[in-house]
Amino acid sequence: MKRKLVSIPLSVLLVSSFALAACSDGGKSTPAATTGAVAVESPKAMADNKPTAITIMAPLNTAQTPPDTIIKELEKLTNTKLTYQFFPADTYEEKLNTTFATGALPQVTYLKNQATFIQMKSAIRDGQFWEIGPLLKDFPNLSKLKSTTNDNTKVDGKLYTLYRGVDIARQGLIYRKDWADKLGLKPPATTDDLVAMMKAFTENDPDGNGKKDTIGLTDRNDLVYGSFKTVATWLGVPNNWGLKDGKLQPEFMFPEYVATMDYYKKLRDGGLINKDFAATSKTDQQKLFTNGTAGMYIGAMTDVSSLNKDLIKNVPTAVVDVHSMVAGPSGKFAAWALPGYANVVLFPKSATKTEAELKKVLAFFDKMMTPEVANVANWGIKDANYSVIDNKAKKLDEEKWTREVKPFTDAAIGDEDTSGRYLGIPTIPAQGKADELKIANLKFAVQDPVTALDSKTNQEKGAQLQDVIKDATNKYIYGTIDKAGFDKAIEDWKSRGGSKIIEEYNAVYKK
Repeated sequence: MKRKLVSIPLSVLLVSSFALAACSDGGKSTPAATTGAVAVESPKAMADNKPTAITIMAPLNTAQTPPDTIIKELEKLTNTKLTYQFFPADTYEEKLNTTFATGALPQVTYLKNQATFIQMKSAIRDGQFWEIGPLLKDFPNLSKLKSTTNDNTKVDGKLYTLYRGVDIARQGLIYRKDWADKLGLKPPATTDDLVAMMKAFTENDPDGNGKKDTIGLTDRNDLVYGSFKTVATWLGVPNNWGLKDGKLQPEFMFPEYVATMDYYKKLRDGGLINKDFAATSKTDQQKLFTNGTAGMYIGAMTDVSSLNKDLIKNVPTAVVDVHSMVAGPSGKFAAWALPGYANVVLFPKSATKTEAELKKVLAFFDKMMTPEVANVANWGIKDANYSVIDNKAKKLDEEKWTREVKPFTDAAIGDEDTSGRYLGIPTIPAQGKADELKIANLKFAVQDPVTALDSKTNQEKGAQLQDVIKDATNKYIYGTIDKAGFDKAIEDWKSRGGSKIIEEYNAVYKK
């Protein structure tokens, strides 16, 4: 079969690979006890009990690959021999693209986010990945995956993926409450208040060292998962696409998008944000918060515990808080809504040759969704990584959990309520508040109307075309182009395939 190269934006940096080999005693594992014991096993049964060897490729969101503690436990509970290939998340698209092009994807391949999934759809249509939908009925735990989220990941009505669930409306503000208290500031009620807080954090010496060495907001080179999209939603921008004159239009063709660019230009011109944000990685963005330079971080509020953990190493007296109800010029609240998944898993036919082999891999994931195994993947080893209080998990050491468990949590499929794993006990008050706000945000969630729709042109050219808009957006904020220059970029987007994308989405939206 001719292999198509997926159009995924490449980083200019080469990624170094980290392959984590499975432990040597994996072959000695025994299956989880799901059936009654038998006195004598037939040769076939003995063969069936042989651990299944599975190689998994996934993005790594921690500084180092984890030790094999969790892998050993997962192998024991699932009767497998596991090899995790972790690659740094900042450059994961490049590694994914290269590995796909050379036909070297492993049996289990995680993508990175919704954008990389969209770009992989053409290869899915070409038959390079297994369709798994008809098989899920044979796996009781996989059958519990949410149908609405599964529908959002279907391609031409067929299911090829397992998803890693995510809180739909988790975005908000993480900020230095100790700074706000010192300066007499309340949580921002409006986007104007947000600017006022940034200005105070930048100009009023919130850390009290007598130096002008702080900024309001730290941001990064990502207009989606950085701060831009969350703030854009507060300012009234639709979620990727919106209705304008009864027709679907991309978000950047709405006046509120231009208003958001003006908003960020004001922040950058005023020195309220790191001026090089367009060249700042997620790691460096977070360091600006945790080293005490920036007082605000806009993104997933669920990151508050990990950010606090690193912050108090540098500033032991620091206190963080979270906030999400920020009204735009209309006076209304709005929250950017994710599609119900943070990532998806695909099963390449190049690595798994038969349906029988595929079923063994799916059986592993089915076991991963049992409460016992899901707790290992999400919380680690009981009494080593967490304790249980009132049927909830409490991390014993946040740093140890991040080092040993987080990479596997980031790869855990399903959701809290579909796997039956323990809910967590907040390690700091702000975490408990974040858990409450992500539920409160649901009432104001702005959905993407094209999540479950397909556009052939978008799958083929969407990533390259989005780079046109991303580049123009950053140039506008940096002041190297004006409104006329941005309008020219939109016309360029249209002429290179954007008009066709609009046409295709509207055609299927009206059906």
